[in-house]
Amino acid sequence: MATWVLIGDEHIFRQGQSVAGQVFSYRKIEDIEQVDDENEVYLIDLHTLNPEQYKLGTLSVDCEKACGEVLEYALKLAKKQRLNGVVYAPLNKEALYRGGYHFKDEIHFFASLLDCTEGFSEINVMGDLWVTRVTSHVPLKEVASLITKERVGRTIRFAHDILSKAGIQQPSIAVAAFNPHAGDGGLMGMEEIQAISPAIKDALEMGIRVEGPYPADTIYLRLNTKPFDCLVGMYHDQAQTGMKLLGFNRGVTISGGLPVVVTTPAHGTAFDISGQGAANPVAMINAMKVAIKLAGF
Repeated sequence: MATWVLIGDEHIFRQGQSVAGQVFSYRKIEDIEQVDDENEVYLIDLHTLNPEQYKLGTLSVDCEKACGEVLEYALKLAKKQRLNGVVYAPLNKEALYRGGYHFKDEIHFFASLLDCTEGFSEINVMGDLWVTRVTSHVPLKEVASLITKERVGRTIRFAHDILSKAGIQQPSIAVAAFNPHAGDGGLMGMEEIQAISPAIKDALEMGIRVEGPYPADTIYLRLNTKPFDCLVGMYHDQAQTGMKLLGFNRGVTISGGLPVVVTTPAHGTAFDISGQGAANPVAMINAMKVAIKLAGF
């Protein structure tokens, strides 16, 4: 499906093979220019860590400093168009921050490296369902102030553009309400009246297929009666909880709106099972497949 270049530390990769009980051949190279056979798997060893330096399943600043260095190396290659996309394994945001990469999440780290200042956001894929949100990694107490017509409209357009690039013709988008019962006509909040509904109206006038706002506690149930391609939530857990219940080990997170294709499994680092050989690879496989699709292959 693609030519895969593994980037990291060969010691770590060998340790991972041992834990998983899986071995396959690869060709070690020093530079991306040495990739010359689409049927081979390549490895660029950055010599970032030694397994003797850390303990599996424990937050490590050294590990996340190395993780940041590997991501920086890969993204710079992609920025130079030497890679068509980057698929990365789950990482720990706290450790990445402690490792010297002072961003609130990895997408802002990526955006900084790629000189991207706006228009980027995470979007998740679970089978045929895509999910994104107006706000993401912010404290819940700040969410209400960030639900504006402009932000909701920008997120709807972002979802439409990403799905269109993935080959979905005229994607259908369902928008979740912010307040209980979609605000009950203003009795439980004005965000639906003042921000969400006007943004949906503007998007409809642009030719985007979008509906809502629908009460968040039942919006996923609509998939059984009136399926949609993408759900736009107002905040992180509102969107993510339902998606992860649909299939925690299958979801993919896309760093959308960047000049480079970047995907990862939607689940976390799972320190509790590290080193046990118990990890489910399906989400990683799906992240690889989604990257291929977004890269246009």
